[in-house]
Amino acid sequence: VVYEHRSRLERSLQKERGEHKKTKEDFLVYKLEAQEALNKEKQDSMNRYGALSSQHKILKNQHDDVKKQLLDLQLQHNSLRLEHRKSLESHSQKLSQLQQERDSEVTNLQDTVFKLREESKLLRKAHQEVHSQLLSAQVQMEEFRQLKEALQKMPGLR
Repeated sequence: VVYEHRSRLERSLQKERGEHKKTKEDFLVYKLEAQEALNKEKQDSMNRYGALSSQHKILKNQHDDVKKQLLDLQLQHNSLRLEHRKSLESHSQKLSQLQQERDSEVTNLQDTVFKLREESKLLRKAHQEVHSQLLSAQVQMEEFRQLKEALQKMPGLR
């Protein structure tokens, strides 16, 4: 009985050892497949990380370029704003100066017109006086001519 029991136990042990060996081989195959899958996943992750890192560098460079362009444009904008302000002030001063010159010229022209009107009045008055004197001289000349003729007609005066 003991011998038979021992024989069953040995067969059972052999069977268990065979199953254990098969399980161990299955586990090693599973472990190897899992390791390969993990390595593949790790490689894929590294590739994705490399691509993302490269894309990040590109985007960072683009960001820096855009930032630099923005600063350049802001400087240019400030420069143009200052130039515009100076130009506006210059134009305002020039306009003010031209308005003053125009006002001065208008005043001078008005003064000149007033003086010319006064001069015209004086000239008209002088013209009338000269005309009166001329008429008076003509009358006197006519009188002298008549006197001369009268004197020439008198026989005793020659």
